Amino acid sequence: MSTRSIAMSRRNFLRGTAAAAATATIVPRHVLGGPNQKQLPPSETLGAALIGCGGRGGGTFGSLVKGFGDLGTTVVKLADCDVKFADRADNKKIYSDFRRVLERTDIDVVAIATHPGWHALISIAAMEAGKDVLCEKPMCRFIAEGRAVVQTQHRFNRVFQIGTYGRFGANRDTHKIMASGLLKSCPAVVIRKGGFKVKEWSGMVAGKPEPAPKSLDWDMYCGPAPLRPYFRHRFGGTHRGYWDYEGGGLGDMGQHQLDGFNYAFAKDFTSPVSIEAYAPPAHPEACGMWGWAELTYADGLTLVLESGEWGEPYNRKKSRGVDVNDLGKDDQAKLKAMPDPEPLLSFPQAVKARKLSGGHAEAAQRTSTLMHLTNIAIRTGRKLQYDPIKEEIVGDEEANRLIHQPMRAPWHLS
Repeated sequence: MSTRSIAMSRRNFLRGTAAAAATATIVPRHVLGGPNQKQLPPSETLGAALIGCGGRGGGTFGSLVKGFGDLGTTVVKLADCDVKFADRADNKKIYSDFRRVLERTDIDVVAIATHPGWHALISIAAMEAGKDVLCEKPMCRFIAEGRAVVQTQHRFNRVFQIGTYGRFGANRDTHKIMASGLLKSCPAVVIRKGGFKVKEWSGMVAGKPEPAPKSLDWDMYCGPAPLRPYFRHRFGGTHRGYWDYEGGGLGDMGQHQLDGFNYAFAKDFTSPVSIEAYAPPAHPEACGMWGWAELTYADGLTLVLESGEWGEPYNRKKSRGVDVNDLGKDDQAKLKAMPDPEPLLSFPQAVKARKLSGGHAEAAQRTSTLMHLTNIAIRTGRKLQYDPIKEEIVGDEEANRLIHQPMRAPWHLS
């Protein structure tokens, strides 16, 4: 796959004036994060910006501030939001375009909490502008977007993490076995049942168009997604019910649920080769119900996602873990002699150490791919064969159009 970046000249990148999906306010870098913190020298002080401070923004940024504060690094609390959220800012100076924030030299770290239709593009723009990025889940709206984020991270050598920390509690013994490469065929069957909010985040199939709120630039909110008539269920938390912006309850909760799985089974650099879903016919715009999906890796590992909210329960295979007894005695001895995995770093720790760790871009890409492949199987209604190296579905042009989705001008990947 060719290297992708936002197809926009630097002049246009720095010059745009359209209202963004979010706005931002800035306060001076020397402002302290709390009354008990000591003034730090400029070399140890970071400027941070939040892009999108609706439902998740406050929590995302609060965690960011606390994390850097615990390291003895001052983070300036910035707010960026739809204009109706101006009262959440430390001051009332509002940026109407996220690009105005990214061009500032006093911003080092960006937290992104917009709807997922913007996650990849803003992450790419932020890293191109020299910022480290903490992005809310899911990482991207479709698979090709996520690959563009990974390539940008490598090209600009920035620290990127996805804002989910399921891997920090994952089974490290399983990770060591799987990462060792000693287990050539994996018999494990992992079944994740429930917790996907399928019904809660289903879309409306016949929403009545209405005027958008005066505080909202609906065109910019939609961003690279199709510009459809506004109705309130498409905005706010319920945006999750529409393919244009997210991927239903699976898109919302999948990265949380599967981040630990990917780490434990050492799948941060690969993806399943076979995907089958059990679901009713999908609506072209609104996410809906589904029963289960079975995803199988080249080594035989099976991952099952079961909603528990629709249809017959999954009964093909029984849950089974993996342990040292799955190895021969010689391989058990080799495993014992291997060093333990390095501790994972949180985003603030990774920024300070200048290391990729935790839910880094490649790991986030592979986790989000599990959700996207499941949703593609649901939307197409058929079993898929996937090439995890090319990141393409084998012999299925219609399904591949959901991997490489078009964007509404002027936003696009090239």
